[in-house]
This record gives sequence, C-alpha cells and structure tokens, in this order.
Amino acid sequence: MFFTKLLIISDNLYLIEAFKELLIEMKFEIDYTIKCSFNNAGLSKELSIAMVNVEQELESIISTYDLIFSLHCKQIFPDKLVNSIKCINVHPGYNPYNRGWFPQVFSIIDKQPIGATIHEIDEYLDHGNIIDQEEIEINSWDTSLDVYNRVLKLEVELLRRNISNILTNSYNKFPSKENGNVNKMKDYHELCKLDLEENGNLEFFIDKLRALTHDPYKNAYFVDKKCGKKVYVKINFELHPRK
Repeated sequence: MFFTKLLIISDNLYLIEAFKELLIEMKFEIDYTIKCSFNNAGLSKELSIAMVNVEQELESIISTYDLIFSLHCKQIFPDKLVNSIKCINVHPGYNPYNRGWFPQVFSIIDKQPIGATIHEIDEYLDHGNIIDQEEIEINSWDTSLDVYNRVLKLEVELLRRNISNILTNSYNKFPSKENGNVNKMKDYHELCKLDLEENGNLEFFIDKLRALTHDPYKNAYFVDKKCGKKVYVKINFELHPRK
C-alpha cells in the first residue's frame, strides 16, 4: 500500500519548511496539501496556505485524503477522523512522559525524559502506537527555548529516517509501556503564575524559571502587591568555558 493523498496540518513554520524539503527529496509522486489551523491567520498569510478546522471539515477531509500528518497542529483530531484515515503525529515529547502541551516545560521541572516521538494518532492525546522516538539530554542551563529548538531538529531527523516507510505503510510500531501523564493548557497557565510565598530550594526555582523562559513569549509572572499589575520574569544563563 502506498499513500498518495497527503494532508499536512502544521502550526510550526520550521517543520513545514523541513517537511516540504523532505518531500522534494522523495522520488515518489505524492499529491500533498499543507494547511494550518483555523486560528493561525498569520502563518496562513506568510506561507500562502489555507487554514483548516478539522472538526468542521471532517467529512471533506475523510473523502479527500488517505494520510494525515500532524506537525505541531494545535487541534484535537476527532475520533471519527483517526478511525477513518491513517493519522500520524510528530510530537515534541518523549511519549508517554508529559503528553500534551509543552512537554519540554514540564520535563525541565519534573525531570522526566524529553525528546521527539512519531506515533499513530488514536482517540487519546499523544497516546497511539509509537513508530520512532529518541530522547535528548537537558542541561542545567537550558531554557525551554533551548530544549525546544533541539527537539525540533530531532523531529526532522526522525521524519527523515521514517518518511519512506510511513508513506509505503511498511513501518514498525510498538505501544507505550505505560500511559504516562498528560498536561493540559490549564496546567501550563497555572505554572506561569508565580507564587511569591511558595517554598522550595534554589534549584527548584531556577528550574521553574528556565522552564518558563521561551523568548519572545512572556510566560512566568507574579502580581505586584502594590499596583496589582503583572510583572513578567525570565532567566538568562551565560555559560563560561573552563579555564
């Protein structure tokens, strides 16, 4: 079996460009369409690609495509979709640890593995059979952005070594050994609000701040007791070579 009608849904510019290059390298004749999420007008305009609402356009997608790639797509695929079409997710985490939103943020804090995973999509969030995955190391001076950038590069490498087998439906797969844990957007928002009276050692607070440092975004904050305004906080590391 050879998939020929691909839909790539992505909200990440780097992965879109990298995926396009990989497809150009392929010698197969592939009919593919790249779209972004319905609320990502900026990316749609920048790349001149259409936006898609997976839930509202479900029937049209099912009748048009035979394989879907999710590359950091910010939409949950409906059960009917994943049970009708082969759906593959490129996930910036090392399943089953810290499934869901911003895996690198939580992995910096809870010391669980981080990496990249390519897996089939099922009815649960970042849960389906694993096609390939690889772990990366987190350094004590890494911010969320540092880790994320390395994960992005790793995702491209995983795609490069698996894309042919995925397109020909000849890949191997295996289930996660456990269900792991899931972090939702509300968990991340709760993490961003700093409690100035929270107890902990210095390492804990450094880890929390570097986990929430991801330029150009403003993430970690506390509320000033006098003026009631948010004060955003980030941390900067300067690594000096050994003498």
